[in-house]
Amino acid sequence: MSVESFASLTDLATELESGAVSSAELTRHYLKRAHSFTGLNAFITVDEDQALTQAEAADEQRQQGKATRVTGLPITHKDIFCTRGLLTTCGSKMLGNWTAPYNATVVERLL
Repeated sequence: MSVESFASLTDLATELESGAVSSAELTRHYLKRAHSFTGLNAFITVDEDQALTQAEAADEQRQQGKATRVTGLPITHKDIFCTRGLLTTCGSKMLGNWTAPYNATVVERLL
């Protein structure tokens, strides 16, 4: 894959638009990177299945001409933003078992 680990979002969006890379390829690439940082505790929850499902849906949108400039860009967000069905701890042991019943507004808009 021609995507550099620290490419800008603009560069990644251009590669998606040109068809040089698919959202699924980008997502796999960044999931692999996320897993490489396991020892740093950089991520509390990684939902690999959902990320790949969303990437495949983004690729379909692109093929149908229904994509925006940001469609298919993989993102991560802090554990302070509620994401329906995912562990949301805010980095706190007190919330260590709490699963969000809804999406935060920022998560909803990114989706």
